Amino acid sequence: VQLQASGGGLVQAGDSLKLSCVASTRTFFNYGMGWFRRAPGKEREFVATIGWNGQPTEYSESVKSRFAVSRMNAKNTVYLHLFNLKPEDTAAYYCAATFLVAGSHNDVDYNYWGQGTQVTVSS
Repeated sequence: VQLQASGGGLVQAGDSLKLSCVASTRTFFNYGMGWFRRAPGKEREFVATIGWNGQPTEYSESVKSRFAVSRMNAKNTVYLHLFNLKPEDTAAYYCAATFLVAGSHNDVDYNYWGQGTQVTVSS
């Protein structure tokens, strides 16, 4: 499975973005999906995950009230909507697919990773 993430960019604090991740598989509905991010000089961290049919969803505490994950199985796509962005959200954002259909917040559970899309938030 190949994952192609897109939608990143340079924005100002308070702005919004929508990240997309398209999977190259006919069985996209078999996978839980996740978003992770890595900021410069920091380890990769969990952002959000979504189950095979859109439920359940789970978020990290730092983004819980500002980000929203969704998916459209008919388009093999998972989305991450980022609202009220902060400079500390600056990172490369990665989508990932797991055989765990409910998704997971553990990166070790993921079987496939996309290449990342950069989000930079200026103050």
